[in-house]
Amino acid sequence: MASRLTPSFRILGDGPMTATIVKAPVSPISQFELDYAAQRRRAKLTWALATIIFTLVFVFSAWLGDFFKVTQVTNVDGSREWRWILPAGLPRLGEFIEKTLPVLRWDSLSADLAEWFWRWRVWLHLLVETILIAFMGTVFGLIGGFIMSFPASRNLAPNKWVLWFSRRYLEIARTVPELVWALIFVFCFSVGPMAGVLAIGLHTAGALGKLYSEVNENIDMRPLEGVKAAGGSWFDQIRYGAVPQVMPNIISYTLLRFEINVRASSIIGYVGAGGLGQEFREALSLQEYTDLSALFLIIFVTVMVIDYGSEKLRHQVIGLEKGPST
Repeated sequence: MASRLTPSFRILGDGPMTATIVKAPVSPISQFELDYAAQRRRAKLTWALATIIFTLVFVFSAWLGDFFKVTQVTNVDGSREWRWILPAGLPRLGEFIEKTLPVLRWDSLSADLAEWFWRWRVWLHLLVETILIAFMGTVFGLIGGFIMSFPASRNLAPNKWVLWFSRRYLEIARTVPELVWALIFVFCFSVGPMAGVLAIGLHTAGALGKLYSEVNENIDMRPLEGVKAAGGSWFDQIRYGAVPQVMPNIISYTLLRFEINVRASSIIGYVGAGGLGQEFREALSLQEYTDLSALFLIIFVTVMVIDYGSEKLRHQVIGLEKGPST
């Protein structure tokens, strides 16, 4: 008995030596089921191949990252044995965290806190310096990324050469990490906050320029065409047709980047670019582990406050705090 998914055939002929095979018409529903089944088979095959490729790449990456490495560890009784490096190293992570935790007693809490934050005056000064580095770097990155985002957008670039050079500049600026830019500028301008500002600003310009250009490519082009029809130049089209549409997203991305830059500016000081990073380097070199936890707590609270303030400001800009309109 033929399945309903299989087209039927009839043999026609006008004599004993001739025969013609005629394919019966397939109903639309049956054709849909055939196409759907074929599509499902292709989808399953694609997912199977993708899963195999992903698994192979993941295993190969883990092998390159020494996740399968075997090392010797010393037991409590002094004996040594071979273990996988990941389970062998995890206890050391707990040991490190234990060293960073201060001893706090309720009956001497104030004295213990004073001992924990014993350099709070120096750290407060460096914290302000860190925030100012992040602020100036964000401002420079905002200006650079905003200017370069329009010629780096496919729908706004004056020509393909301007588009190509703009995109390559943004790629170079954001590809090099802030720490490497800081090393370069420390070599050029000596140690200090100036190197940190330039490093943060250049990397931020590349990152924000990429985000801004993606926003620009999703705008409605009709306002720009109207400005052009009225005789406006390319700059007039950008000023009156594109900028009003992208401004809320630019503010949102910039505030998010400022929060990221606060964390980055606290690290680049490790190479002499100012901020709290130099305290991290000193605490690690002197093995003052409780200082590390104090510095981490300071940065955590600072980022949390900045994140809360940025969220409130962003909601004010885009109108979320006003509530639904009536």
